[in-house]
Amino acid sequence: MLHIQCFTFNPFQENTYLLYDKEGTATLIDPGCYTEEEKRELEAFILEKGLQVTQLLNTHCHIDHVLGNAWAMERFQISLQIHALEIPVLKSVEVYAPNYGFRDYVPATASSFLTEGQEIQVGKEKLRCIFVPGHAPGHLVFCHDASKRCVAGDTLFRGSIGRTDLPGGNHALLLEKIKSQLFVLPEETLIFPGHGPETSIGFEKKNNPFVGLKAYS
Repeated sequence: MLHIQCFTFNPFQENTYLLYDKEGTATLIDPGCYTEEEKRELEAFILEKGLQVTQLLNTHCHIDHVLGNAWAMERFQISLQIHALEIPVLKSVEVYAPNYGFRDYVPATASSFLTEGQEIQVGKEKLRCIFVPGHAPGHLVFCHDASKRCVAGDTLFRGSIGRTDLPGGNHALLLEKIKSQLFVLPEETLIFPGHGPETSIGFEKKNNPFVGLKAYS
């Protein structure tokens, strides 16, 4: 059984996810914790549950999803894994972070790179990497096929999609990849997005005004 715990951090109201199996082996995805209070909140949950965090993943590397990377790497002695196309995206954060008020941002560097279709172990559970660029050039979605749940980053939201006006964004590509990579999943598949509440593939196929049936009505 895979548990998924969500924390909402930083002024962008970004969703950070902690995934862990029944034996307490955990994977941290998109740590957006920036303030000491936010870091303590995440750390307290991990300590309370007796979890062992063994790896750190980024769906993509926009500022709101990577603010806690360096802290998590040091605190839990783990390395960062991203898609190789996100290297320049991650590198650019240290340049523009002060413009957003994040003057204490500490850069982090990935040590290994994820690829489309790759399987990632979370203890005895498996995540599958789905490549969904468009919001960011190397955006990945992490899908737990066994329970039909996906940590989707900023690809698909409840009633919306990720913005595509940032460097490396591509609106047409994002729409195509949502249809070809996400909408082929079972309709009951739950989507855990990078912002906002959970949704499902079935709901978005029917109701999403950008890419669902409502987009063509």
